[in-house]
Amino acid sequence: MNSIFHRISVRKYQDRPVEKEKIEKILRAAMQAPSATNQQPWEFYVVTDKKKLEALSQVHPYAGMTKDAPAAIVPAYRADCRLPAFAQIDMAICLENLWLETDALGLGGVWLGIAPTEEKMKAVEQILDMPENLRAFAIFPLGYPAEERPQQDRFDPARIHWAE
Repeated sequence: MNSIFHRISVRKYQDRPVEKEKIEKILRAAMQAPSATNQQPWEFYVVTDKKKLEALSQVHPYAGMTKDAPAAIVPAYRADCRLPAFAQIDMAICLENLWLETDALGLGGVWLGIAPTEEKMKAVEQILDMPENLRAFAIFPLGYPAEERPQQDRFDPARIHWAE
């Protein structure tokens, strides 16, 4: 089982491209998230261009590893579509599915920019030249990890409160 530490750790990546088939698998998994209106109100930008990865790494204070990643995924939702009442929750489930499949494929993915500021996501939208009807939601750098991180056991039975 992977800890939250594994997900948000700064990563170093091998200089090795991620196969298109693996990216398609993780995006298929991401789109299995349930939607309140039975629609998928998001689209995905797969970024492999080094200049764009470098520019994305400047947007978020924790995005430094993006410039070294072989790829990054930027999910975006369609602003002109009627979003479900819980679009943020729906997108969070989408990203959880994306992360789990990425991990299953041996890729080191890191969530960045969940519930970001308007200013930062506008910068992402400009970098990727998104049309006006799309709103960026997160930055997800991924690739083959250059090192394995030990998992931290944060279990503490004193933090469990049984309300019986």
